[in-house]
Amino acid sequence: MIDLTVDIGRLRLKNPVLTASGTCGYGREYAHILDLNQLGGIMVKGTSLVPWAGNPAPRVVETPAGMLNAIGLQNPGLDYFLHTELPWLRQFDTAVVVNIAAHQIEEYAELARRLDNAAGVAALEVNISCPNVRQGGLSFGSDPLTAHRVTAAVRQATSLPVIVKLTPNVTDIAALARAVAEAGADAVSLINTLLGMVIDVRARRPALGNIVGGLSGPAIRPVAVRMVWEVAGAVSIPVIGMGGITCAEDALQFLMAGASAVAIGTATFANPRAPFEVMKGMAAFLQEEGFTAVSDIIGLARRGIA
Repeated sequence: MIDLTVDIGRLRLKNPVLTASGTCGYGREYAHILDLNQLGGIMVKGTSLVPWAGNPAPRVVETPAGMLNAIGLQNPGLDYFLHTELPWLRQFDTAVVVNIAAHQIEEYAELARRLDNAAGVAALEVNISCPNVRQGGLSFGSDPLTAHRVTAAVRQATSLPVIVKLTPNVTDIAALARAVAEAGADAVSLINTLLGMVIDVRARRPALGNIVGGLSGPAIRPVAVRMVWEVAGAVSIPVIGMGGITCAEDALQFLMAGASAVAIGTATFANPRAPFEVMKGMAAFLQEEGFTAVSDIIGLARRGIA
């Protein structure tokens, strides 16, 4: 038997495969196709204190080897999640990681406080790609000092494991990772989407209603693997890798780069069973290569490299 358990700080997962936030809603959409009990965890859709309407349509456009989305974190708000979605999620034997989103630091802290004692919540994933309304709309994750402040506020407000989701749209992602680690993050997850744009040449206008959107899918995987490598070498806290994973070999790259777990996102739109297939393929690889535990390959590609 292959031991697939991994530790993400204080959070133990029965296997290292999760669904990425924003790509599987609250799990309902996939429950009839994918056995959610087989997942290491579900990172649910970004949740804010009050409902968010999101961005104007069109919100999604396909690109070569990927897609752009500009959903704008549309969600029904925390009260709806606590009263409707979380009770439904409790029936599954998998870790529920709640992605939280806000426009002010105080809102992040309030979300963390209200989720702290919510039965069934295993950890928080802090989305610092949101625009900070008090700084002219700049992302919280674009500046290490601001990212530190958000993380510290969340850390003070909750006893739950805190995972900070890093944006790749920065010059030095390692500096950002060090800042949130110093502020008390238990782990980091990366990467979020890369900013991109598509122009509809027939319509002579941007294809997305928001003009720009987040690029995801296989096209960004090499960038994501590079950033996971950099962050894993810069901080001692665990890393959850994501970005363009479609198969077990993709996921193994992230683990060998230093990630302790992976999250599957865009791939589920084309193949809803992708997370299960990645997990199954990962176990087969470990067995074929003579490993007894998935922990044996975490950071394997780094060994012997200065």
